[in-house]
Amino acid sequence: MKKLLTITLALALALGLTACGGEKDKTVWDTDDVQALLDSGAFSEELEELDKDTAFVLYKLADYGLDRLSGAIVRRSAGATCEELAYLVLDSKDSAETAEKALKDYVQSQIDENIDYRPAEIPKLENAYIARRGETLLLVVANDIDAAKKAVE
Repeated sequence: MKKLLTITLALALALGLTACGGEKDKTVWDTDDVQALLDSGAFSEELEELDKDTAFVLYKLADYGLDRLSGAIVRRSAGATCEELAYLVLDSKDSAETAEKALKDYVQSQIDENIDYRPAEIPKLENAYIARRGETLLLVVANDIDAAKKAVE
């Protein structure tokens, strides 16, 4: 009986500890989401890293009245594909909403620029995943967009 009570208490303690683990904050994107995307197999090639200042210029955020990114992780194709992953952190939800518009316009400009140059990449661009949570944004252009979405949803 003592052994059964000890086992029962140990199981109760283990269950209690796992319940305290807490749920992931789904109000913002974070670096765990970026890593999940990179590990998802969604990209057909290894992507190269860009710094946040280069990303700010690439996505033409100044043209939308923004003055900086609070943070960013950006990975892009070296040139063979249009694949990319951008995790952007802005100062506010309003700034993130503005940046989301900039990203949508950026993707459309990529479609326009690559329609004749790399027509096989157009479906990836047309299926780009752009999502905002709070003051954070994700942009994913991938070979397997379903795998990318599954990694973060």
